[in-house]
Amino acid sequence: MIAETPLLASAPSRRGVAAVTCGRGFTLIELMVALGIAALLAGLATPMALKMYATMQYRDAIRGVTGAATSARYQAINSGRAHDLLVAPDSHRYSVQLAESGLDEESASVLPDALSVQVDVARDLVTERGVGVIRFYPDGTSTGGSITVTRDNGAGQRIRVDWLLGRVTHEQPESS
Repeated sequence: MIAETPLLASAPSRRGVAAVTCGRGFTLIELMVALGIAALLAGLATPMALKMYATMQYRDAIRGVTGAATSARYQAINSGRAHDLLVAPDSHRYSVQLAESGLDEESASVLPDALSVQVDVARDLVTERGVGVIRFYPDGTSTGGSITVTRDNGAGQRIRVDWLLGRVTHEQPESS
């Protein structure tokens, strides 16, 4: 004859009746403490993540404008034709085009709206639409100028283009 074995181990209780033992779970207090810690961490991480995202956008904008200026210089030297870096501060757009071709809004790169952009260029190259132009010539020179990109907190960078050598550098803008 085969003896039957119970599926769950049982232990006698104080009353003499067998009680079923099961694994210990979490108490309500333990779950509330864990959820409270998770909520605290999420509350601290969200503002930090937003600040980090804004910083990444700002740095990407500086790299983009600097790269566009450098690209315009190299394109002018390699092609033997003048190229323009066009910057539209009002629409937060910039682009590299052949000289005097104008800003093509659809192909232009876009800067984040949270940044303010100021362009200082030669007066005779500013178009009617408020687009600043820095022209690069095939001999490596340029009309010179600067583009200042500023964050909401006032910090910013000035991208300066030297007129004699066409060299592109950045610097901290002077406080006004």
